[in-house]
Amino acid sequence: MTVSGVIDRVGVDGLIAALRGEGYTTVGPTVREGAIVYDEITSTSDLPVGWTDRHEPGGYRLERRGDDQMFAYVVGPQSWKRFLYPPHNVIWSGVRSQGGWDAVPQAPPPRYAFIGVRGCELAAIAVQDRVFLADGERPADPSYAARREGAFIVAVNCTEPRTNCFCTSMGTGPTAGPGHDVVLTEMVTDEGVRLLVESGSDRGEQLLASLEGVRPATTAERELAERVMEAATASVPHHLDTTDIHDLLLGNLEHPQWESVAGRCLGCTNCTLVCPTCFCGTVTDELELTGDIARRVRSWDSCFTLDFSYIHGGSIRQSPAARYRQWLTHKLASWFDQFGTSGCVGCGRCITWCPVGIDLAAEVAAIRTNDMRPGRLAVTEVTT
Repeated sequence: MTVSGVIDRVGVDGLIAALRGEGYTTVGPTVREGAIVYDEITSTSDLPVGWTDRHEPGGYRLERRGDDQMFAYVVGPQSWKRFLYPPHNVIWSGVRSQGGWDAVPQAPPPRYAFIGVRGCELAAIAVQDRVFLADGERPADPSYAARREGAFIVAVNCTEPRTNCFCTSMGTGPTAGPGHDVVLTEMVTDEGVRLLVESGSDRGEQLLASLEGVRPATTAERELAERVMEAATASVPHHLDTTDIHDLLLGNLEHPQWESVAGRCLGCTNCTLVCPTCFCGTVTDELELTGDIARRVRSWDSCFTLDFSYIHGGSIRQSPAARYRQWLTHKLASWFDQFGTSGCVGCGRCITWCPVGIDLAAEVAAIRTNDMRPGRLAVTEVTT
């Protein structure tokens, strides 16, 4: 049974308070240093009330709105990966003893409640679940599993897609798919900002049933929410043609477009660091100066770094073209072979935070236009 109703800003405050009362660390969007980032929040006063974001290839800025909406933006430079798969994470530590080294138990991670998860981000969490959780063939990553277990997700339907969004191409939005506990649809009504709230799990039903200030939605409010999401879906501006994309990319490994994009790529790793699904990491061992305490630390890495593909004798991907090709073909093609899903969710972050505005959808389109597989003719036009 789905529990639903309508709440206002006071109701969102009540939702946050209820989650904190159950012991969750509530994390949500907030404005800091000219961007919308994810951090611990305690009330709606921490949310980006009245703010929106503008995206373009290689560009991002915040603007003031003319209303008090709390979720009228798309995505910032951070993703929820930051909390489930931290950029730097101690995976083992120990102290020296007479017998060698004694392991120090790791402190349990917080119980997270994520507030404001978009459809594309919900899909990204599901992708990382495929990578890090047990699936019958691979064991679970213990650090990720501990953080993921019990995480409460409050999703938000994305009502105003931006220039670089292509979630409809990937089937990930703008309406949030499965995997959330509660989902919100923000609307501007004659009474002000209101949110249609619906449960997506037993935990979500229990939470909404316990909240004060949730009233039944009127027919007009439900119809308004439907219109808002229909308009959002129709307004998604960007497109990635995924037809036969696995074989298209893997069948064009010597395509001249790889050298073309390499002439623009700075190798800065921004695209992989802002990506909500990239999971490459490196492990280093640290020893304190006293020699008595040691740590093994896992940190984010990128296939764009020269040393990432270092094997005895040197790197096997020495050129920028080879590194970009590895990233794009893994993300959109061989990820299917490994995990049965695409590694891209259409959030557009890699386009926004690329300093030179490289657009992966345009790169795929260029390859498709001049498909060099035997017997193929170019029949499509490059679109961005």
